[in-house]
Amino acid sequence: MNQPTEKLFDSRAQALRQDVRMLGALLGDILKEQGSEALFDRVEAIRGAARRRRKGEAGAEPELVALLADLQVDTTQDVVRAFAAYFFVVNMAERIHRIRRAVESQATGVPQAGSWDAVASQLAEGGVDAKALTAQIAKLQIHPVFTAHPTEATPRAVLVKEQRIARALVNGLMRDTESMSEAVVQQVRNELTAAWQTDEHRSERPSVAEEVEHIVFYLSEVIYRVVPRFYRNLEAALAKVGGPVAEELPAFLSFGSWVGGDMDGNPNVGPDTIRTTLARHQELCLRHYRDELRELFGYLTQSDSMVSVDAALRARIAACRTAYPEICAEIPARFHRMPYRMLLWFISRRIELTAAADAANLYAGPEDFLADLRLIEASLLNNKGAHAGAFLVRRLIRRAQTFGFHLASLDVRQHAAVHRRAVAEILQDPGFAQAPPAVRVARLRAALAQALVVPAQLGADTRRCLDVMQALMDIREDYGDQAVGIFIISMAQGPDDALALLLLARAAGMQAQDGTVALDIAPLFETVDDLASARSTLEALWSDPVYRAHLRSRDDLQYVMLGYSDSNKDSGIGSSRWALHNTQIEIVAAARKAQVHTTLFHGRGGSISRGGGRPRQAILGEPPGAVGGRLRVTEQGEIIHAKFGLRGLAVRTLDIMGAAVLERLARAKKPEVPADWMAAFAEVAAASRKIYRDLVYGEADFVAYFRAATPIDVIERMPIGSRPARRGGLAGIEDLRAIPWVFAWTQSRHILPGWFGVGTGLEAAQARFGMPLLRQMAAQWPAFENLISDVEMALAKSDLEIARR
Repeated sequence: MNQPTEKLFDSRAQALRQDVRMLGALLGDILKEQGSEALFDRVEAIRGAARRRRKGEAGAEPELVALLADLQVDTTQDVVRAFAAYFFVVNMAERIHRIRRAVESQATGVPQAGSWDAVASQLAEGGVDAKALTAQIAKLQIHPVFTAHPTEATPRAVLVKEQRIARALVNGLMRDTESMSEAVVQQVRNELTAAWQTDEHRSERPSVAEEVEHIVFYLSEVIYRVVPRFYRNLEAALAKVGGPVAEELPAFLSFGSWVGGDMDGNPNVGPDTIRTTLARHQELCLRHYRDELRELFGYLTQSDSMVSVDAALRARIAACRTAYPEICAEIPARFHRMPYRMLLWFISRRIELTAAADAANLYAGPEDFLADLRLIEASLLNNKGAHAGAFLVRRLIRRAQTFGFHLASLDVRQHAAVHRRAVAEILQDPGFAQAPPAVRVARLRAALAQALVVPAQLGADTRRCLDVMQALMDIREDYGDQAVGIFIISMAQGPDDALALLLLARAAGMQAQDGTVALDIAPLFETVDDLASARSTLEALWSDPVYRAHLRSRDDLQYVMLGYSDSNKDSGIGSSRWALHNTQIEIVAAARKAQVHTTLFHGRGGSISRGGGRPRQAILGEPPGAVGGRLRVTEQGEIIHAKFGLRGLAVRTLDIMGAAVLERLARAKKPEVPADWMAAFAEVAAASRKIYRDLVYGEADFVAYFRAATPIDVIERMPIGSRPARRGGLAGIEDLRAIPWVFAWTQSRHILPGWFGVGTGLEAAQARFGMPLLRQMAAQWPAFENLISDVEMALAKSDLEIARR
């Protein structure tokens, strides 16, 4: 490490230590003030003993055990809350430190690893010029999808306080005067004290509507703000390597959500939540547009005597006067010589009337809204107004391109078995759901080839399936095509599952006059066995004439979702990672042969054992052809807060995603992975799967151990999610969702799903292929390196001494 870099590293570490000390001292004062000196002393004694234990000092562990055993019931809760608050402020310091590094990077001109700047420079040095980069950007599609999985228990009131603390600390980074430092400290202390006096635990399960509010907090309060900066960072990076700064780069970033549409195992989600969720999305989206339009109205005061009003803008204002006389009558006469304000008045009122669903004056869709904004932008640029408001108009244009009138598209998910039962009732075929897959396919083809007669009397579950289809038609009509995401079929096992969905859509009247159904269907392959059969399932689906005709109406684009959590729970992390990697290779090959375009949808969770980890490394480690410029990935539970809780972190997260996809797309074709590497990884997977399944599903006493060694019983009762912890009513491992499974092992520091079986797998591969080959794979193959580094991280977080207790 050279001396300047070493000094920078030392200064950064020192700044982080100072933040931790400052926040820790504030928390200590709060504990004394809100609790007692005795509480503070007890917490400090426990913290000191825990640190000495971690360093391996003699006598520290018995001391810690004695301190904890001596806790009285009435003080235990305050001690636990104190440590939770301490970890809250330490994590906050770390997040602010990440923002500090970004600020320093911008100030020094040294790009952060994985940023647009860094990737564009590396590609340019490798011979990819700015023109080629711009062409590749046109192929990008980045689509994070937020889900409401119950591992994030932080209430919105605390999230808002954290935002205010973060803003105060970030302001402190920018201003180092003594008076400002005192003001920052006092503001942080006020927020931390109020947070201490706020109950962070729920007494009842959140409703779906409350989960929607949790997700739209990030979408509307954080991500909405940073989207323009995301594009500015890209434009600046291209400019540094000689790219076009005058051209408008295409909008390739969009967002999705499952909250309000994920029905799999959640009886609280259905057609009503689909409608109310999209209504809430639009309400927030249009409210933000109205606020920005008011801001623009304050800026764009140009008079027609001072600027030249082009013919297109004059014509649009004249057309608005004629089409909307009631709105025109509202505009004060003093604004009639201010062309931008005139058009902004019409735009703003029409946005308000769109929110109110006024059929006479509303915008038909975001495209018309964008057309009006572009007229103002073009006129400003023609009038040397780049620094007189055009920047603000472009900022709103970027947001409107990204969020439309729907904020985030809503995906819908349902279990395949639910659809099978509904089809059985519609076809009046009681044996349909239990019939072999080939029989179901033949039955569905026959039904889809003729006029469908839906029985007048249907059970509640079947009626609910049809009502969901009706809700999707309604939101497409009310909020536009982009508001409707994909329909995901959980536990998809054959082509009949997709055909069943088409039959339900037809039964609900979703079929257009030309016979098409406006629905993108995504089978979800979750277990290792399902992943192994994914290629044959898709090939059978694409060779089916009925489904292939449907796919042609969707531009031959097939979405395929890959499950990380359930495949890990099913067979362990080593087997899961291999199955996911190999399945992507198989799907890409099958799609190329069938001339189908695929978008692989990665169902990643927050933890390593649920597919989480380093997003850049995960993208770069995907097999050739699997990304293709399109990234669709879930962001779940607590990881949403970690990645998108603060604006500085949110834009960094999005930059890393986009830059990694661009890098994969722009680099020359990756060389084929050697056959012996593939065989060695397959050996790791097979051996690790056997020992994992022998323990988890073969050991007679394992369930009893799991329930005794983890707080799963408490997690199952915790009211932190609107859906049950289990898909059914069984008490075994099979029926338990992957999220509480991982959550439980984490609480006791086993973290078993993050590492168990991999050691045995590596030993088997070493015996057959030798250690030099494994080392070569770990050094040169990102897919294998990711597995090793992720398991290494899981082991670093594990503490089997604690687990043993």
